[in-house]
Amino acid sequence: MGKGVSTLLAVLRRRSLPAITTFAAVIGASIAYLNVTPRLYETSARLMVNNNRVSVSELGRDLTELRSTGGISSSPLADQAELVNSQAVLERAIAKVFPESENNSAQNTLTLASISPLVRVKIVPATNILELSYQHPDPNFAAKILNAVAQAMVEENIQTIRSEATKVREFLEKEVPLARQRLQQAEVAENKYRQQSGVVEGDSQTRSLVESLANIENQERLLLAQLQEARSRDASLRQITDTQTLDNAYSSVRSGQDEQLRVLRGKLTDLETQLIEARLQFTDSHPKVISLLGQRDSMRALYTQELARVSSNGQNISSADIATDQISQNLTSQLINNEIERLAIENKFRAVQAMKANLQSRLALLPIRQQPLTMLTRQRAEAEASLQLLQNKLEEARIAEAQKVSNIRIIETAQLPIAPASPRPLVVIVIATFFGTILATGIVLLLETMDNRLYDVADAEELLKLPLLGVLPSLPATRLSLEPAEKFLDDVGLVEPYRMLLKNLEFRSTDKLQIVIVSSSISGEGKSVVVAHLAAVAAMLSRKTLIIDADLRRPSQHTLFNLAPKPGITDVIDGNKSLLSAAQTTDIENLFVLTCGELRGRPSQILESDAMKSLVSEAALHYDLVIIDTPPLSACADAATLSQYSDGVILTTRPGFTLKEVLQRAVSELNQNRIPILGVVVNGMTKETETYYRYAMESNQSLLSRPFKRLATLGSGEKDSDNDLRLK
Repeated sequence: MGKGVSTLLAVLRRRSLPAITTFAAVIGASIAYLNVTPRLYETSARLMVNNNRVSVSELGRDLTELRSTGGISSSPLADQAELVNSQAVLERAIAKVFPESENNSAQNTLTLASISPLVRVKIVPATNILELSYQHPDPNFAAKILNAVAQAMVEENIQTIRSEATKVREFLEKEVPLARQRLQQAEVAENKYRQQSGVVEGDSQTRSLVESLANIENQERLLLAQLQEARSRDASLRQITDTQTLDNAYSSVRSGQDEQLRVLRGKLTDLETQLIEARLQFTDSHPKVISLLGQRDSMRALYTQELARVSSNGQNISSADIATDQISQNLTSQLINNEIERLAIENKFRAVQAMKANLQSRLALLPIRQQPLTMLTRQRAEAEASLQLLQNKLEEARIAEAQKVSNIRIIETAQLPIAPASPRPLVVIVIATFFGTILATGIVLLLETMDNRLYDVADAEELLKLPLLGVLPSLPATRLSLEPAEKFLDDVGLVEPYRMLLKNLEFRSTDKLQIVIVSSSISGEGKSVVVAHLAAVAAMLSRKTLIIDADLRRPSQHTLFNLAPKPGITDVIDGNKSLLSAAQTTDIENLFVLTCGELRGRPSQILESDAMKSLVSEAALHYDLVIIDTPPLSACADAATLSQYSDGVILTTRPGFTLKEVLQRAVSELNQNRIPILGVVVNGMTKETETYYRYAMESNQSLLSRPFKRLATLGSGEKDSDNDLRLK
């Protein structure tokens, strides 16, 4: 969590200027919006939609009851809210505000299209109240038009209810005579059939038989479903337990649960184990093996005899069929119980089928003439009920038409607004602040995504999947050169990071490191400075150390140590000097530098020669540690060539300078060429990476021979770190 926060703060510091600019632009746009937007005054009114069914007639109460006219998710209250902006309501409201007798310019400009978008309706939660609001530059006009809309809603509702009642009355006045005629025809037909057939009443017995038959059919369907379920369960249990008959299942369970058989199985298993161990030690003719074989066969015979005892039919049982574990025993027991249950269901099912056939035969023997009489009686009853219903509804429709009722009433009228409702400066500023923050964050993320440079230690570890050998501080400009060396070696805050680097190299290598290549992906990452100061620390720790400046294009080691550029590598290669005589001493004890010598054309020819290979081998014989400074990997193949003679390569990176893509390509090429990479060094630590460096120092305390002292704040800022880059 802390690491993520520190990384975020580092990103924000890098991108602070575009983020602040974007945020300021959004705030400025919001202020401009407030200055140019006209002021609008808002007023509100409230309507209550009653669902109390206030009419005195039943039909009138049905007409005033709220119903949904939409889909499943709609509500009657939402339908009334939509009617507020309907054409009928708004036209009625305009007529109220501007009567026909008043012919002025305002009435001509006021249209439905200009009012409808500004009239907003909100349903007050958990109530039957609609809250209407309207905005307009003129506060008097806003209150006047909203009150007219509320009144128009009430009148429109009254007219709708009355119109529906009139339609119902007109329909019923036509249907009542027709219903009376249908009833008379049904009564005549029923009386005529009774006289002809002589049947008076036979419905009771028929109804009883039909109900009994329906119950039997329900039982039959239920039993059939239970039987299918039992059969399916039986098939599944047989498949799982691999049991063919109930006798086998019973014997399997008894064999698994029998205590004596369980003991015999345990003894038999122990004998088998002893026999296997004996065969591993002795031959089959050994007395111990023969004795164990006899004991096992005797135990098997006794076990087979006991199996026959618990078998249901006295037959032998295969060992594979025995349910020795609790799960197998439970499943086999379930199979037996399910088989018993299935047989019981089958018997009951056959009995129900016999009862059904009996009832069907009895029902078929009833007088056939009873069925036409039943149909005629039903038709007469339906016609009578229909006539009665229509007559009642006709009276209710007449009452509802005469009443003047509504289920909408005004509970709060629109008042004259005093202060403008929009724009609201505080809301606009808050929204602008929010979106400005979002936009500024997006700009920061976009810039961070487009930036392909390496910025912190975590990026290096995650990107390369290589061990981190050390985090080195940004050296002051006065400490770049090691002449005099005391300025660097006496500063524990600068020496300890290089000491940690040296220790990490030693501890993370299985073999003794003697020849190390130091390079970088591109020029400017401070690899030469790392070579010089690492060698100085190694020499300070009593290791005889040699620096070979193999950068024959832009050598710098002689400058760092204030040495003459010659003699150097070219003199040793030409045979003019021996390695020991060409290596120049420094102010630091045990530290020697082999400079590049005279600069020549075709430097790669020198590094690829057998003489160079011999030079490196000879250096390994005379020095405890040889550190070779090579050109960047992206510039030439010198580092790859010299790495063939070394124990591995150290890659130097620099936060805010190293390009991720170039670094990844360099590591990929080294891996493809099977060149060992010892690890990565993060050079030029700034304040952004200081916290991580301190953590790395503390986490490696157990590796060092003596505890580290806490380092003081390292680095002197961006300007000092830039001096490191000027060297390479």
